Amino acid sequence: PQGDKTQNHLRMSVIQQGTATLRKAKKTTVKTCLDNPFVFLWKTIDGEDMRFILETLEERIKHIGLKKIESPRKKKRSLTKKQTQRKCDTDTNELPKEETARHQQKPGWTDISIRRQLAIGVNEVTKALENNELLLLLVCKSAKPAMITSHLIELSASRATPAGQVPRLSETIAPLLGLTSILALGFKKQSDKFTDAIAAIIPKIPALEVPWFQYRTEESMAYADTDSSEDLEPEELAEVLGGELTSQKRKHTESNWPDLSNVILQPLKIKKLVPNPNKIKKPPRKKKKAFSA
Repeated sequence: PQGDKTQNHLRMSVIQQGTATLRKAKKTTVKTCLDNPFVFLWKTIDGEDMRFILETLEERIKHIGLKKIESPRKKKRSLTKKQTQRKCDTDTNELPKEETARHQQKPGWTDISIRRQLAIGVNEVTKALENNELLLLLVCKSAKPAMITSHLIELSASRATPAGQVPRLSETIAPLLGLTSILALGFKKQSDKFTDAIAAIIPKIPALEVPWFQYRTEESMAYADTDSSEDLEPEELAEVLGGELTSQKRKHTESNWPDLSNVILQPLKIKKLVPNPNKIKKPPRKKKKAFSA
């Protein structure tokens, strides 16, 4: 019987040595965070108001002539028949008009002083709102994901800046300014070149719905009252704007905090996030083959 036990022990040891070791299952990492009970959404400006805003901006930018000119990229390629013909033309000192115009224009913005009156892009708009420098903010609906521009709703409401979402803003305005896309466009308070456009656009923008800022901006109400701004000259509009800004500063100094009597507090919820729940792994990078000399 002792011999049988020793044989069984040897068999077990052999089986244990041959079997594959089982890997312990990794614990799923769960990250807890506080979830915002409020959902903020842009009020999209459609229809006639959208067309009016895009047309006024288009006319104004074309009238000013603000544009970014990029330096042409030099690419070394084999000369084609058309390029050889162009070289022959250069030898005869007969350059086409388009190329001469491009060479004459320097790369960069055509007028830096007018460019400083605008905040182009989400980053510039965010900084300008934090410093309370904007009179008007327009956001494009094509921004994906929506999280890119959603933070601007509360920020513009806290600064009493009228803001709205305009479809086709990027595809209409970006080519005029020589850019590929514009997801956010802000007009600064010192923008004397856009005063008439701002005065015409602001009454078309609906008020933002933020629970603790349930009021329309003072500038927008003033613009709504002075709807007959077409008869005014740009200098008079600038004076009106300056008076409104000074009165707003006085009111802010008198009462820095808004009226919070109608605000209903809601409890925060704890949200659990599981990163990469489907456990999708990135494909391995293909190594570049070394070229044989």
